[in-house]
Amino acid sequence: MAENRKPSDIKERTFAFSVAIVHLCEELSERSGVSRTLSYQLLNSGTSIGANVEEAQAGQSRADFLSKYAIALNEARETIYWLRLFNQRKITVESKPSWMSATTAD
Repeated sequence: MAENRKPSDIKERTFAFSVAIVHLCEELSERSGVSRTLSYQLLNSGTSIGANVEEAQAGQSRADFLSKYAIALNEARETIYWLRLFNQRKITVESKPSWMSATTAD
């Protein structure tokens, strides 16, 4: 039953999001052209969210902690941008994650 538990900790959630982004980008990178190029942008911003949240946990000061979270927020905004662009251009994959539809809703 614990396996089906939704992650509640921000580190767990951002890590799970990164895993989903990696999976999505793996599928998109098998394509040619714009889809592949844009998948690199999405991969960079989508995985950076969790990396910055993780780094914030080891912040040297409150300012450092807040700075890392601010960077994570900026990366999240960029990720939303790329997901909206994929959605607008109808760039899809077979196993589209359920969160992608909600995230990219107009």
